[in-house]
Amino acid sequence: MDDSKNDNSIIDDLHDADVDLALNAGQLRHTTFMSVAGTVSEIADQPPAFTLATAAMIGGLVTGRPRLARTAARVLASLAVATWIKATIKSKVVRTRPHKLLDEGHYETGLDGPDEGPYNSFPSGHTANAVAAARAIARTAPDARAPLYLGAAALGAVQVPRGSHFAADVVAGAVVGLVSEALVDAAFKAFVPDDDDDDD
Repeated sequence: MDDSKNDNSIIDDLHDADVDLALNAGQLRHTTFMSVAGTVSEIADQPPAFTLATAAMIGGLVTGRPRLARTAARVLASLAVATWIKATIKSKVVRTRPHKLLDEGHYETGLDGPDEGPYNSFPSGHTANAVAAARAIARTAPDARAPLYLGAAALGAVQVPRGSHFAADVVAGAVVGLVSEALVDAAFKAFVPDDDDDDD
């Protein structure tokens, strides 16, 4: 028995299931619900995510709420690292977005191909940003972990039926977000003082 064929078969089966899920879920992309959900999910895109975190940091500084300012700084740093990791991967990995497959019947994967939006499905930047931000905020607001994580999961999950990403892209984006925030957390613990007695 050829083990390599078995391994390839499992990988191929997972890949095919991922594509099939995206094709089936993508049938919902033009519904009113998905239009609204997709619009809401844009809060995790880079411009709004960075803008909100910056506004929170400035607000914390101006109003004398250092914990808020520090939390927002953590979010900003986590977003920056996630953006860098995500962009680095996207520049090397080609995967056609589901909507291109759905609308044009075109799909390809590989390395070092077009570094353009329609070919940059892997990983999901929206998910990376949502997870990084949720984890960073949860560090200083542990009571809000459940809604933060559920919100991040929802923002990631909606990318599949809206035709923007495959499920594997979303999972990879979540990993990018977790790794990015963990790196930032380690840096903050090493270099940024944290006064637990600060009032918000």
